[in-house]
Amino acid sequence: MSLKLHVIICSTRPGRVGPAVARWFHGFARQHGGFDAELVDLADFKLPLYDEPVHPRMQQYEHEHTKRWSASVAAADAYVFVMPEYNYMPSPALTNALDYVYREWNYKPCGFVGYGGVSGGLRAVQMARLHATTLKMMPMVEGVAIPMVASLLDDGGTFGSNELIDASARSLLDELRRWADALRPMRG
Repeated sequence: MSLKLHVIICSTRPGRVGPAVARWFHGFARQHGGFDAELVDLADFKLPLYDEPVHPRMQQYEHEHTKRWSASVAAADAYVFVMPEYNYMPSPALTNALDYVYREWNYKPCGFVGYGGVSGGLRAVQMARLHATTLKMMPMVEGVAIPMVASLLDDGGTFGSNELIDASARSLLDELRRWADALRPMRG
C-alpha cells in the first residue's frame, strides 16, 4: 500500500506565491517516489473562522466545509505545508485550518516548505512546528527554506529551484517517508 502525501498550499490571499512553490514541490515529491503525492489548496475549502459548535476532537461536524476538510486531512498519511511568513507567523488560513480538525492529524508526520524574504519563512515554520505537536503530528527537523522567493520566479510566475533547495526537499521527503512508515501502527 502506498502512502499518501498531501502538499498543502497554506496561503489563500490573492496574488499569492504559494501555488507556484507548491506545484514545484508536488512535482518533486512525485519524482521522489516515496509517496502518492496530492496537491491540496486551502483556498478551495473556503473555511471561515472556526465555526463548529462542538470541539473538533469529538468529530461531530455540522458544516459541509468542515466535513470536506476532515475527509481531506484524514485521507493523508503525511503532510507538507507550503507556507509563507506573515509578520514572523504562519498565515491565519493555516492556523485556522489546523484547528478545524484534531484526530485526523494525529500520529502523522509533517514537513514544511517555507518561503519569503531573507528568512525564507523560518520563523513562521518554527511556530507552525510547535502548533503541529499539539495536534499529535511529528514535525520533521528537515525542511525547505526558500529565501527571496520572488527572485526564483520567472516572468510567467513559475518557480525555479536550485541544487540547495532540491537537496533540502530530498532530505525532507526521505525523513517523512521513514516517519510515515514508523507511525503507521499508531494510526491504526
